[in-house]
Amino acid sequence: MIGDRGQSAGGPSPAGPVRGRPAPSLMWSPWQPLASADPLTAAVLAEILDGGQAFRWHCRADGSWIGAWDSHVARLRLAGDGRLEWSAPAARAAATGPALARYWDAGNPARLLADSLPWRSDAHLARALAAHPGLRILRQPFGETLLGFLCSAAKQIVQIRQMTSLLASRHGRPLLTEPALLAEAPFLSHRLPTWEELAEVAEADLLACRLGFRARYIRGTARWLAAHPGWLAETEALPYPEAKARLAELPGVGPKVADCVLLFGAGRMEAFPVDVWIIAAMARHYGLAGWKPPQIAHFGRTHFGPLAGLAQQYLFAWERRTA
Repeated sequence: MIGDRGQSAGGPSPAGPVRGRPAPSLMWSPWQPLASADPLTAAVLAEILDGGQAFRWHCRADGSWIGAWDSHVARLRLAGDGRLEWSAPAARAAATGPALARYWDAGNPARLLADSLPWRSDAHLARALAAHPGLRILRQPFGETLLGFLCSAAKQIVQIRQMTSLLASRHGRPLLTEPALLAEAPFLSHRLPTWEELAEVAEADLLACRLGFRARYIRGTARWLAAHPGWLAETEALPYPEAKARLAELPGVGPKVADCVLLFGAGRMEAFPVDVWIIAAMARHYGLAGWKPPQIAHFGRTHFGPLAGLAQQYLFAWERRTA
């Protein structure tokens, strides 16, 4: 991936811009702080952007990140004090700034949320919090989150990223059209397809995106949603139990996928997704060996309280880090 040396607000590289191509400082807006963002380490930033919440962020050679959600593209980097800075394609920066603040859930300081978790009486949770200061839950577009986690069954993060990238490039609308930006981030040439667009895609074409058996689920969900306009928006606005029950009506959506969609796409912090990492964590540190996922999820919501989903993300990060 192309690095960002010489492409900050400080101006072009010493060699100057390439003839016929806008200077990098003109392609991107100046770097500016993301308001209310907590200080982070590089490892925690990587865990947020590439730890299984979202699947369209890419780390660059200089340690900055570039990614996309909905119709937005942004770059993120850490300043010397650990504060997060952002930049966007210059022509879109005015719209991207507020959208990024919502995506980052910048109005909710992560450290204050974490401090309200029961770490004072839970030694393992305290270790996980101390190891990942500032870890937060992203607030992603609901429909995109559903698509990403329908791709997730029995797949690792790198494979989910490959599937969503293929879905975008083959079936989504153009996202970056400026040649210089396309050259810098060809993997963000297109946005993810909407569910209405996916309803028009043949299952064979979905299979060509390396979806395997998931193609059937995505095709079925897309056609169902096309027949029920407004259903996703209604579901996103419902309280957690009702929203989870409605999501379970969709093809391929089980309890874990529903909880992931609600946690990462609707801000339902009481959702407690249970995957193999959480099963291992709860057996190793909480004495729940042999418990079934629904039992573990109930324990998680009871033990960790209304921010159980945030606790889950800390436990998930710890297990992957120490595996």
